[in-house]
This record gives sequence, structure tokens and C-alpha cells, in this order.
Amino acid sequence: MLKVWGRKTSVNVQKVMWAVGELGLAHQRFDYGGEFGKTDTPEYIQLNPNRLVPTIDDNGFVLWESSAIVRHLAQRYGRGTLSPADEQTFAKADAWMDWALSTLYGDIISTCFIQLVRTPASDRNTDAVEAAAKRAGEKLAILNRQLTGRNFILGDQITMADIAVGVLMYRYFNLAIPRPPLANVEVWYKQLTQRPAYEAHVMIDFKPMMVAGA
Repeated sequence: MLKVWGRKTSVNVQKVMWAVGELGLAHQRFDYGGEFGKTDTPEYIQLNPNRLVPTIDDNGFVLWESSAIVRHLAQRYGRGTLSPADEQTFAKADAWMDWALSTLYGDIISTCFIQLVRTPASDRNTDAVEAAAKRAGEKLAILNRQLTGRNFILGDQITMADIAVGVLMYRYFNLAIPRPPLANVEVWYKQLTQRPAYEAHVMIDFKPMMVAGA
């Protein structure tokens, strides 16, 4: 049985768990990281020397880094679905996964989320939040064009590309930040929220994570 180490409120763990849900994989998840700690134990360090979450054990195969985990699970259990069967389409999905990390993650998570949820208002850098939100909106305009005439990023089938980008959208659309009107992205996001695996693993209220004074 697949084992997953990581707290359910971590966006990177949510990425993995959403893929697990879409693939219908039997699994066990263990609360590690954040308020649960335990990532600095010798047992966990042996699994993941970075002391971060998530980590998986897929029937004896141990892997860390959330995007690598999603790729592995998609290729092993979702060929032709989450993992496109066509080599070039797979490469495009892979590119969108990298795009999510290199282009969106820093502004949405590292800046907006951290500043608005994990930083007291008295210490908040509002200029950084406004600039990051503006950049995220500009970059999502690229996705908006890509989604023209498509239900999902690469067509009518959800793929690992949607997993990597879509996991960020719950926070993007629920943080108190300015967002430009992007009709295709909004329709796509609404479709994601109607998927049981997305609702179960990504749409987790992050307000309890707010620090005092935020």
C-alpha cells in the first residue's frame, strides 16, 4: 500500500494527495511536518534527508519532491490519463508542471500566502503582496489563453499539468488579493472544485493556519 508522509494542510502534500485521489490509490497518510513535527527524527531523515514533506513509499520505492512524486504516480498508475500516453503531450504536461513551480509558486505561496496567513499584519509587506498578486495575474493570463476551447490545460482530459497548476488555485482564489478577470481560468477552476478528489484534498480551509495578528 502507498504510504504518504505529510500534513494535509501543506500545499505540496495536497498536490500529491489530489493525484492519489484522482488515481483511486489505496493509501495511508501520516501527519508529519508543520505543527506535527517529526521530520527531524532519524527514521524520517533516512527517508528524506531534506526533512521536508511530502515523502512517499510506493511498495518499497521511496521518493520525495512533490512534483516528482506526482510524475511517478501518474506514469505508474495513470498512463493515458494523468500521464499522457503520447510522448510530446507528456512533455507539454511536464513543462506546465515546471511552469507552476517556476512562475506561480513564488508569488502565490511564498509571498501572498506567507504574508497574508503566516505573517502578523504589523510585519506584513503589503507592497510585496500587491506586486506578487499583479505578477501572478499576468502569468495566469498565459494559462487563460491556453485554456481557450479546452476543459483542461491540454484538452478534454485532466492530466498532471492540471494537478501541478490547479493545486495553487484554491489559495489564489481565496486569498484577499486583487485578481484580474480571466474567464477561462475561472471556469477551469470551478470545474476543479467539482471534482471529489480536489474537494477532499485541496479545498482545505487555511484560516486555522493564520498566525496571531494576521
